[in-house]
Amino acid sequence: MGIPTVSDRVAQQVIKTFLEPRLEVEFLENSYGYRPNKSALSAVKKVQENVRKHSWVIDLDIKEFFENVNHELLFKALKLHVSEKWVLLYIRRWLEAPVQLPDGTSVPSSGKGTPQGGVISPLLANLFMHYCFDKWLKIHYPEIEMVRYADDIIVHCRTGQEATRLLTAIKRRLTDCGLTAHPEKTKVVYCKKSGRNLKGFPVQFDFLGFSFRPIRMKLKRGGVFCNSIVL
Repeated sequence: MGIPTVSDRVAQQVIKTFLEPRLEVEFLENSYGYRPNKSALSAVKKVQENVRKHSWVIDLDIKEFFENVNHELLFKALKLHVSEKWVLLYIRRWLEAPVQLPDGTSVPSSGKGTPQGGVISPLLANLFMHYCFDKWLKIHYPEIEMVRYADDIIVHCRTGQEATRLLTAIKRRLTDCGLTAHPEKTKVVYCKKSGRNLKGFPVQFDFLGFSFRPIRMKLKRGGVFCNSIVL
């Protein structure tokens, strides 16, 4: 967490307001975090809709995402949409500014990271993930449905084999972009049949504070079916 000074906070808001409409037209519909007219609840509802169609989920957690956004790759993405040199200059200054710790010690920039407390940080993070993940997935796996809220990602798959293979490809892609899938929190989940732990796969996952797990529900015409619900 990094908190900008008051003057920098005002300036970041100016540039965010200036850039956001331009970048919004580039972002994909399945990106929900920190965007106008989108919310965490909308993302949760979309995941709930998707698990009714797909039996498998990749619950993807990126380890220390905001701390590891690569500045070089971020500016490569920025320059595709931003020609104003003064905008790029100010963003670079903010990203490369040293951090002052509570004891007064100044820590220089490491060449990566965008402080979560910065006004413009969510917009920059979304741009980074748009090229690092969203667009890459759409190009190489157009049939796959995904929901992303900042660095919280749920990828829906049809089979366990598809999920396992795709997770391997995703980890490789994240590594190419200077990121890492959390080794303990990232997992493949089977989310269709209640009370069944298929081949050791977990049957529950969490997303934005909600838990998804299978539950058996009675049909009006008789019989039951399994449906994933939010708890």
